[in-house]
Amino acid sequence: MKLTAIVFVILLTGVIFYAWMQGAETFTLAWKNSAKQLMGFAPILIMAVILAAFAETLMPQSFIENWLSDDSGFKGILLAWGAGIITPGAGIVGMPLVASLYKAGAGLPVIMTYLTSLATLSFIKMPIEAGFYGWKITFIRVGVSLLLPLIAGGLTHLYLTVNKLQ
Repeated sequence: MKLTAIVFVILLTGVIFYAWMQGAETFTLAWKNSAKQLMGFAPILIMAVILAAFAETLMPQSFIENWLSDDSGFKGILLAWGAGIITPGAGIVGMPLVASLYKAGAGLPVIMTYLTSLATLSFIKMPIEAGFYGWKITFIRVGVSLLLPLIAGGLTHLYLTVNKLQ
């Protein structure tokens, strides 16, 4: 997390300096746009972080061990696949939730399945996609992506299994 923050500070410093070099009007507009985006995302991000913390605290350890751990097997991967499809808010909700579940003991195959499902199969974004490029392309994209999360989870499980044998 610290390395990520350092990289963002460096990038942010660079773009702020670049905007400043473009002149006062560009610099001011960039700050106004930043504030506008922050006001739009902040409430959702704050709620997502709170939701993730509550999920980590309230989720019974037995549920995590039986359904989400490395030992949960294919049932954990299937659960993660379905959860990624129905999670509202995509990554802004999913990422804090994954961080909390990982800390609570969720296994990497489950997490990889969930993240891949969240990125490729979210039903919430399907109407938006269809609005941009039509239902035909949307259904084809979803259809060819259906197995990707399961493959990601399976490959992660295989990788971990092979490395444990060494």
